[in-house]
Amino acid sequence: MRLTSKSFSDNGRIPQDFAFCAPDPKTHATLSKNLNPHLAWHDVPTAAKSLALICHDPDVPSKPDDVNQEGRTISAALPRVDFYHWVLVDIPPSTIQIKQGEYSSGVTPRGKSGPDSLNGSRQGVNDYSAWFASDKEMAGNYFGYDGPCPPWNDEIPHHYVFTLYALDFARCPVGGAFKAPEVLAVIRGHVLAQAALTGIYSLNPNVKV
Repeated sequence: MRLTSKSFSDNGRIPQDFAFCAPDPKTHATLSKNLNPHLAWHDVPTAAKSLALICHDPDVPSKPDDVNQEGRTISAALPRVDFYHWVLVDIPPSTIQIKQGEYSSGVTPRGKSGPDSLNGSRQGVNDYSAWFASDKEMAGNYFGYDGPCPPWNDEIPHHYVFTLYALDFARCPVGGAFKAPEVLAVIRGHVLAQAALTGIYSLNPNVKV
């Protein structure tokens, strides 16, 4: 199984249209178009009964102390953790692509609605839900895709891994405002094939991508 995109190449830079935040010379970062990227896949196993898609960033700082703080940087040596940007399940196996902007266009304060989505699919909440939990203007359940917004003072570029799973069941056994780790747990032992595509992004002008 192969996963490709017209929006960016594997291990290439993600254009800012597909990010939650874009670089800004005065404020470091500003809200961007937040479009979901185009994705297409090939050679899905004929036995697949549904597909699932998860996007995560494995480069998120494990401690938030220095995040976006003037006069400070986030060291490349700091341990990193996962941040999930998208979890989409129950994609019909006959589907061959997701169009640019089909699931997300623009930043929606307090999050997009869910879990029910296009063509019988369902979307879980991404980790912006927890990130904005204490922000009165932004707090809410962020269902679906919300793109990159890495700390603008991070010494390393962030990698965004889109992984497609071909599954042997038609409906993923999760409900409500489910999250990516729940999906990863229940699909264990039910994956017929998987494919990944990685994009790179940074808001730090001193970091080469």
